[in-house]
Amino acid sequence: MKTIKIAGVPEHFNMPWQMCIENGEFEDESIDLQWTDVPEGTGKLCQMLREGETDIAVILTEGIVKDIAAGNESKIVQVYVETPLLWGIHVAAGSSFKKLDDLKNARVAISRYGSGSHLMAIVNAKAQGWDTSKMKFVIVNTMDGAIEALTNGEADYFMWEHFMTKPVVDKGVFRRLGDCPTPWPCFVIAVRKEVLANESEAIGTVLDIINRTTEEFQDIPSIHRSIAQRYNLDVEDVNDWLDITEWSQNKLDRQTFNEVQDQLAELGIITEKTTYENAAG
Repeated sequence: MKTIKIAGVPEHFNMPWQMCIENGEFEDESIDLQWTDVPEGTGKLCQMLREGETDIAVILTEGIVKDIAAGNESKIVQVYVETPLLWGIHVAAGSSFKKLDDLKNARVAISRYGSGSHLMAIVNAKAQGWDTSKMKFVIVNTMDGAIEALTNGEADYFMWEHFMTKPVVDKGVFRRLGDCPTPWPCFVIAVRKEVLANESEAIGTVLDIINRTTEEFQDIPSIHRSIAQRYNLDVEDVNDWLDITEWSQNKLDRQTFNEVQDQLAELGIITEKTTYENAAG
């Protein structure tokens, strides 16, 4: 049995991985795939790849492209979710912020620097025409940390995936002022280069198994109810999410990689670019 460590956020996007693990599909191929939930998100996942705490990360595209350009010795082996991620822009329910423009000089709660909540706040600010050099960030680590920070007035707004945050909106803790979709495929699968070199066959098997599952994922009977139950979501919200989500079994192509990296450079998120050959494979 070969042990492979994998990490990702504890969110509905990773239901296919949980199903494959629980069904013993990796074990059937003599792979002990050990999953770690990382509620802190992409910044923490990048750190885990760098420090060898995980072999594989299911990770936001913008975060891992930024970190590979900054020296992370990992490669993007394929796209996992082809469609954009819908980032909700949230404020405390009782706050005075009523529209997006009210947030121009507001403090942004982020899970950590280099995370999706950090990078997408910059993307959104640029789209609104705000001066991104004047942005103020407050590190909150997790969704619970964001709820506390916004409720206590320690930060003003928080960007997180629309559907995972909707229960907090429905409970009247947050208000959503709008949504900001990523201008690129949202999730990719990244693997440490050392692991790719030494365990290429096992990694290939892992990808074959997850790709078979995502190809038929939307057609699994009652999958919407299973997702809703596991992640404490409303069934109708899960249906809405499934309707706008397209899985991928393909490599990240050169054009898409260049477009992502060019946009990150234009936003000032990265200062030095890397090559497609270094970042994807």
